[in-house]
Amino acid sequence: MEAKIEDYALIGDCETAALVSCHGSIDWLCFPRFDSPACFAALLGNEENGRWSISPRQKYRTTRQYQKDTLILDTTFETDTGVAVVRDFMPLRDGVNDLVRIVEGKRGRVTFDFELVIRFDYGRTIPWVTQAEDGILTAIAGPDMLILTSPIELQGQDMRTRAFFDISEGEQLAFTLTYCSSHLPVPTPRKIEQAARDTSKFWIDFVRKCPDVGPWTEQVKRSLITLKALTYVPTGGIVAAATTSLPEQLGGSRNWDYRYCWLRDATLTLLAFMKLGYYDEAAAWRDWLLRAVAGSPEQMQIMYGVAGERNLLEWEATWLEGYRSSRPIRIGNAAAQQFQLDVYGEVADAMTQAVKGGLPPHPRGKTLNSALIPFLTKVWRDPDEGIWEVRGDRQHFTYSKVMAWVAFDRGVWMATEAGDTDRAKELRAIADEIHREVCENAYDEKMGSFVQAYGSTTLDASLLHIGLVGFLPEDDPRYIGTVAAIESKLMRDGLVLRYETQDVDDGLPPGEGAFLACSFWLVDALSLIGREDDAKKLFNRLLELCNDVGLLSEEYDPQHKVMLGNFPQAFSHVGLINSALNLSRLHGVADERSRGAE
Repeated sequence: MEAKIEDYALIGDCETAALVSCHGSIDWLCFPRFDSPACFAALLGNEENGRWSISPRQKYRTTRQYQKDTLILDTTFETDTGVAVVRDFMPLRDGVNDLVRIVEGKRGRVTFDFELVIRFDYGRTIPWVTQAEDGILTAIAGPDMLILTSPIELQGQDMRTRAFFDISEGEQLAFTLTYCSSHLPVPTPRKIEQAARDTSKFWIDFVRKCPDVGPWTEQVKRSLITLKALTYVPTGGIVAAATTSLPEQLGGSRNWDYRYCWLRDATLTLLAFMKLGYYDEAAAWRDWLLRAVAGSPEQMQIMYGVAGERNLLEWEATWLEGYRSSRPIRIGNAAAQQFQLDVYGEVADAMTQAVKGGLPPHPRGKTLNSALIPFLTKVWRDPDEGIWEVRGDRQHFTYSKVMAWVAFDRGVWMATEAGDTDRAKELRAIADEIHREVCENAYDEKMGSFVQAYGSTTLDASLLHIGLVGFLPEDDPRYIGTVAAIESKLMRDGLVLRYETQDVDDGLPPGEGAFLACSFWLVDALSLIGREDDAKKLFNRLLELCNDVGLLSEEYDPQHKVMLGNFPQAFSHVGLINSALNLSRLHGVADERSRGAE
């Protein structure tokens, strides 16, 4: 049965993640890291590209939920003969990478079909599969090995592993899939009951620190768990999503690999963690950021691998047909080599907010600031590819210039705190110059709004940040007019587009869904300018888009009412958390950034 993006749930071990459909099929899994080649890639192809399915043989109805405050997923299958639950989770690693599936009978008897199709290298490589006398199955291809520990007899057929079994009330069967390098010995099987207890405790202990956020507390908790699940714990890096090449339009070519860490997410992610009291996670993210960007400012990238890798060479997996025939399937991301001016502002803002938020100073923080500012002084006048990573010509994007202003504005604050008044005056002069240029070249008097780029008449949702970062005060008529123009021109069914792709030459065919992070930005902007009721209305509209287990993708198609883009999307969940904080008035994030260098 073909699954929609919203039909999937996430499980993970804070080093990689899997997507489980509501039909009991794990259709996406990369071992051992988020950005490793997938061994289950049916999500971007078909079952021949790898999956692990456990589902009833009879016609069934399903409901599912995470166990409270955890990343342990329970999918309940109800048939005419009985009810059973498939429990999926990934224990945190103790040197072994495991995925556990437990089938538990609840009522009557249910017959299940079991099918395991392992295809390494993004669904391309068929492994050599053997089964030992003790029933343990191994699948090997090159450097990779998967080991299946099973309590039932398995049969090999047509390059697949198949079985069927009955489960009755009170019975339980546990299956474990373990990854390790093929040259190593098969690891000792994990004790399942202890693994389940330890996994539950880890997530419950993590969520316990979350404060009350009014009526949105439970969804904030789920978003926090999702952010933690997208964190590569060994380094603190947070990937933008667990997937690659889920399309921004069905059948379209705007398909990107999001299994990397974007600097652009730095400030909002840092604020989300700090404002909820998660200082360990905030510090780990800050420290990852400082390691990743270390080196010459001229070579700073907009994104990096989970350990700070710079080489994210983009290529296409041509053998995959794509999610609902949406191609190409891109592995790696060429945008890593783009020049995007705004990321310098994001890094400067993140470092400033870390200090303001009470994180212990990092010895590399001052060095980074002193290295970035001279470089930015030379390049802020240059055109760039912008926040949306266009694959057309470089332009003088308004958001990029605003974030360059942020870098100097936050530099003023840092210099003032250090008692260097001369340096503060110098940086303020540059910030004021950028401010004048943006107001002269990016504001359209006839439209009563700022525009996407100098000389353009196109709107862009990133302009909402003009007030959110303190470039203009929230009561400035130019900002209020910009918010109104975005509401008028870029909203579809109550959701916000990034920009109108048919009106912009961004190097790609037009057409995409509503970018959910942009809608959360509008929530924050409406709250900032005092339109609290409108902000809450839009926020509640966005919450309705969460799937049945509380997850959001990158985009949403208002016409066909389906999720689009990579999933689950960290930026969407960061937006949800920060908007909830703003609306609950629990340390409003928009207010925090909008005060600028105060």
